[in-house]
Formats: sequence, C-alpha cells, structure tokens
Amino acid sequence: MSASDSRSPLPMLFRRRSSGEIKNLASVSSSLLPAFGTVVDENYLQLKKYVIAPYDHRYRLWQTFLVIFVIYSAWASPFELAFRKAATGSMMYVDLVVDGFFAVDIILTFFVAYLDKSTYLLVDDHTKIAIRYVTAIYFPMDVASTLPYQVIYRILTGKMRDGDIFGFLNLLRLWRLRRVSELFTRLEKDTRFSYFWTRYCKLIGVTLFAVHSAGCFYFWLATHHKKPDNTWIGSQVTDFQHRSIWLGYTYSLYWSIVTLTTVGYGDLHAVNTGEKIFNMFYMLFNIGLTAYLIGNMTNLVVHSAVRTFAMRDAINEILRYASKNRLPEGLKEQMLAHMQLKFKTAELQQEEVLEDLPKAIRSGIAQHLFRRTVGNAYVFKGVSEDLIVQLVSEMKAEYFPPKVEIILQNEIPTDFYIIVSGAVDVLTYKNGMEQPLTKLGPSEMVGEIGVIFNIPQPFTVRTKRLSQVIRISHHHFKQLVQPHSKDAKIIITNFAQYLKGLKPEVLEEIESLTESLGDLNIEHILSNEELENAANGYGDANANEAPPPSTTLPSTFPVRVIIHDHHPSESTLEGNTTGKLIHLPNSIEDLLKIAEKKFNKRGSTILMADGAKVEEFNALRENDHLYIF
Repeated sequence: MSASDSRSPLPMLFRRRSSGEIKNLASVSSSLLPAFGTVVDENYLQLKKYVIAPYDHRYRLWQTFLVIFVIYSAWASPFELAFRKAATGSMMYVDLVVDGFFAVDIILTFFVAYLDKSTYLLVDDHTKIAIRYVTAIYFPMDVASTLPYQVIYRILTGKMRDGDIFGFLNLLRLWRLRRVSELFTRLEKDTRFSYFWTRYCKLIGVTLFAVHSAGCFYFWLATHHKKPDNTWIGSQVTDFQHRSIWLGYTYSLYWSIVTLTTVGYGDLHAVNTGEKIFNMFYMLFNIGLTAYLIGNMTNLVVHSAVRTFAMRDAINEILRYASKNRLPEGLKEQMLAHMQLKFKTAELQQEEVLEDLPKAIRSGIAQHLFRRTVGNAYVFKGVSEDLIVQLVSEMKAEYFPPKVEIILQNEIPTDFYIIVSGAVDVLTYKNGMEQPLTKLGPSEMVGEIGVIFNIPQPFTVRTKRLSQVIRISHHHFKQLVQPHSKDAKIIITNFAQYLKGLKPEVLEEIESLTESLGDLNIEHILSNEELENAANGYGDANANEAPPPSTTLPSTFPVRVIIHDHHPSESTLEGNTTGKLIHLPNSIEDLLKIAEKKFNKRGSTILMADGAKVEEFNALRENDHLYIF
C-alpha cells in the first residue's frame, strides 16, 4: 500500500486504479464522506482530462474560500438597499471583485464531476455535466446573483443610475447563502470539529443576519416615506437622510435588537402605518426565530449534560434502595462504585459502541483487542488458531471497579473470565473468616475450575483495582470445544498441569468440593483413559465412518443430569422437586449405584420423562431428567 493510501480511511475505495480496472469506481455518497473527517484527493480517482473530482481537497478549499465572499454578500446586499450612497461608492468596486470570483466558480462547475444517484458512480462526461448544470435551477440563479446590473446598465445607456431597482436586484446575491448552509452541514458531520460549537456558530450567524436584515429594511421604509419626520427615526434624528451612514445603521441595529429580544424600551417605535405593519410581521417572525434558537440551545445543553443527569438519578435510586432495604455499607459502596464506573467508561463498553456494527466487523475488532490475551491464557496454550478465533468472537468485555466481586464462592458456574488488565484477589471463607489464597493479573483466568468440573465456584474473586475482563459462558465454551477433540485434550492437559502447580491450600479447597459431590474427582476427569475417549469419541476429522455405539458419553467435560426415584404422573409433573443433580458416570451400572446411594433403594431400569428406556448414554443431553425404577 502506498503512502497516499495509508492517509485515507477509505484506501480500498479511493486508491489509484490501473487502466484495466473500472474508471469511475463506486463512490460513497457525498453526504457520508464528511462523517469520516477527511477529504479525498483526486489522485484516488482517475477521471477524464479537465474534470475536477468533487471531493478534491483543492476544490473543497476553493468552496470554503468563497464562503468569505458569501458572508460579505449577505451583509452588503441589505445594506446597499437601505443606504444607496454606499452602493454607488467604494463598495461598488468591491462588489465587482466578489462577483468576479463567483463568475469563475460558475465556469468551474461545468468541469466538476457529479455523483449519479442511481448508480453511485462519478460521472465525468463533459456533456452530461453541462446538461445537468444548465437544466437545474442552480444555473439561472447563480447567473442572476452574479451579474453586475449597475455596470451593465451604465455600459448600455452611458448613464449612472442608483435607483431602488438595482438595490432589489442585488438581493439576488442572498442566493449564495446556500453555500454557507452546505458548509455547516458538512462541518456538523465532520468528527474533527465539535458539533456543539459548530451548531452554536450557526445559530449566532442566523441571529445576526436576521438583526441586520430587519434593521436595513426598517431604515429603507423610513427613507421612502413621504414625510421623513413622521418616521421612527425621523422623530428622533433631524434630517437623518443627510447624516452619516453609520449613524443610521447604528439606530437601525439598535431598534432591531431591542425588538428581537422583546425588551421594547419604547424610545424607537413605529409612527406611521407602514412601519406598524412591518413591525407586526417582524415580531411574528421573532416568535418563530426565538423558539428556534431556544429549542436548539436547550437541546445542545441538555445533550451535553444528559449523561450527568442519568448518573445522578441512578445513584439516587441506589441510595434509596440501599436505605429502604438496610443494606450493609460495604455492599452499598460496591453498588455505587459499579454505577459510577459504568458511566465513566461508557465509551469503552464494546457492546454499547459496537452493537450496530455487522458481526464480521465486531469479530475483527475483538480479534485485534483480545486475541493475544486469550492466546496467552494457560488453558488455551497450544490449541489451534481456529478455536482461538471462535472463542474470542464469543467473548464479552466488561469493566469492574476496585474491590468488587466478579465471582462469589459456591455460585453456579455460568461463566469463566480472562483478565485483560488490572488485578484480582482469589479468596475463600472458612468459619466466617475471609482468607486470601492468591493474586492474579493480566492473561490469567478465574472461574474456569468451576466451569470445567461443573461444580459450584470454589473461590470468591475480587478486584484489587480497576480491571477489564473478557468472559465466555459455560454453554458456549462447551459448544465450541466439543467438536475440536485434539484441542479439548490439550485444554484438559493444560488444566491438569495447572492444578498440579497450585498451592496446597488451593487444592484443598477444590478437593473438599469434589468430595462432597461423591460422583466426581480430579483423577476421574484427568485420567488418560478419559482423555483418549474424548479424543476418539468424535473421531478423526477425515474419517468417513462414525464411531461404534458405546455406553460411555463421548464428551471431554462431564454432563449434568437430574435423577428421580419415580416417574411423575401428569398431575404432579410440574410439582416434582425430588430430583438430584449429578454428573453422568461412564456406565448404566455406575448410575444405578449413584441412584441407590441417593434414594436408598435399588433400581434396575432408567426411563426418560416420555417413558423411553435409556440404553445408551450417547443420546443424553445436558440437564436431562432420568427416572430410576
């Protein structure tokens, strides 16, 4: 990839094409490009000679430069209408220069490619570009707003005239304001600029233009009244028509601002009927403008503070709940810390940021962020790349504040976690006393003992500081690992080696839990025979024949089932609560022995809930109900 390609966030869309490739490549809509905060250079697009790419940075710079003259035109057009002496003075020459720039822009427009709305391809045919521009409303309005009418009149008649007709024709220059609107639309989508300040500047511009235009029109009414003394300014300033231009402009702006803000001092007020009618329309316009300004400003302010309001409300709800239920102070502090962290790290929560993206993009981001962490976890060292990719795609990222429990001792093993950053303490409780066992850091795992053994979590895991973890559920982990028999064997081997290296006090806690189950022990899980069954149960990936039937379950991890001492009738099916949750042994004989131990009576037959007799364990699934007779 060239250096120019690396600068653009769209290198594959706007790279230089070879002569054998498509000439006009499928382009992103011009309304979407500003959102990337970049300008695409014309070198990325191979167009015909003397055709300008609409996204070329030089053409965009030219358009931005013209906005300066648009602002001048928006100020000068109403001003020259109200103050005719200024229109025939030095401002006339400035107007000619400004009109010249816009005449050049009209010519350039005949060479600017456009985006076909049906095919989304850039059209660079000169004839099509010209026909599209000439037949649109933009061309006649651009020409009408650029022609210097006074100069043309003087050339044709040889006379200089400063009548009102030229003042009203100059108002056509206000058509150029659409360029300012397009600029603000582009800036609002550009992430390099603050949306708040961009919108704020736009609202200020709209207000200033309204104040300036209303003041100039109001002064024009006074200068065209039959009795100048019987006007709003004539009653205050004697012979105002022959006084300084800037004196009249100051009075006009003063009246316009006082009226817009609804202050109404009363020193300048409508005197004749025409002024009163104009005032009525202006005040009605002010109602809409004020509502527009207040609504937009309120929306901007509330939008910037809405997260703060939500956090305060959530914290108040927690405090009320904790007070009502008389929760311990430590538990209340954990709730508050978790809620505050949720708002502080809201932009880091993958689910919130990426929920609208396609799964492939989310998976790619997860691989970039967590692939190394998962690969460094001891359980997954040496497993295939395919399994690592699948595991990372299924994992969810979470943040935990300091001194918060991630896992509670004896809870159901639904998930296990890999630490991405931060540190955690592994704790146990004996005789009501908290006893620290070990400390874990990045790329280390917690909760996997409970998941792999299918036993209640043997330890409590608590964060020492702000920590990020990724988690995967027991169900998804089992689904992903079972088809990979070789990887499953590696995982169990890694797990066995890890257990051998644990501290004696940690192993003691695990053994006490496994012994209490009575049906499972570490040696059973990690025996060579079981590992071989796990590896051979699914068969080789290239084998064409299925493995022969067996009474053992071809699974790396033990399956949990619920056994009952009698078959429920239809009336008591939902209310039957005599079941015992056990791990499925290797044979029917072992299951009958476990049932005899649990229910104190010997059985000989195993039935499913639908009355089917169980003859092989291969057909059984997690959490199946078995009835012993």
